[in-house]
Amino acid sequence: MIKKNKNREQKNITIFDNKRNKMSISILLLEDDPILSKEIGLYLTSKSILCEPVFDGDIFQRKFRSQHFDLFILDINVPKINGLEICKIIRETNKTVPILMLTAFEALEDKIDAFEAGADDYLVKPFHFEELLARIKVLLRRSEIPQHQEQLYIVDDLVVNTDKKEVKRGDIIIELTPKEYKLLCILMEARGNVLSKQEISERLWDYHIETSINTIEVYINFLRKKIDAQHDHKLIHTKIGFGYFIQ
Repeated sequence: MIKKNKNREQKNITIFDNKRNKMSISILLLEDDPILSKEIGLYLTSKSILCEPVFDGDIFQRKFRSQHFDLFILDINVPKINGLEICKIIRETNKTVPILMLTAFEALEDKIDAFEAGADDYLVKPFHFEELLARIKVLLRRSEIPQHQEQLYIVDDLVVNTDKKEVKRGDIIIELTPKEYKLLCILMEARGNVLSKQEISERLWDYHIETSINTIEVYINFLRKKIDAQHDHKLIHTKIGFGYFIQ
């Protein structure tokens, strides 16, 4: 269930180009259930979104390498190459295209695995088509709007280049997943101020997902292992009972 922030103004997203009289948003769907795949395709088509379904990971891989798509929807348990591996393959060549996992796996560990693989969002079956559309719109809007206006964030010897999407501590480049990168930028933007799990969750996902609050601590630990583990001087801190900050 999504609880939208009522104070956040929702911007409209154009998904139909009247001048060209054709759908201007295209989605590649990896789903091996033919009935569900057809229903998703028909629903999105009714909303002027082109949705091309494929039923196994091999076909999906060939499609995304040869054609342009604005967003990918991936089931995990599919033939040939599973959705998690496909997600990792996409991220090897494209760090920014939105990826939505759509799966029956609902355990927190499954969600963390998906986010670690590079997914931007995670929707558990069964679901409402209206919720699917809402999440698609958020992901597409996020991909069109520059996330950060500054070129560099610097705290001590940690440098984040928001143009290159590059993170370095000292002379060492640190590889982060898209979610880890966004979390780091959220903390850097706070400039030493403490952010609660709720505040981080709302900025990290743009809307509230019930499991995301519990996931924040896990992601903080991921960042600490990559940012602080090899250094005596720690930058990521916890203010017990309040939240997290970088200093």
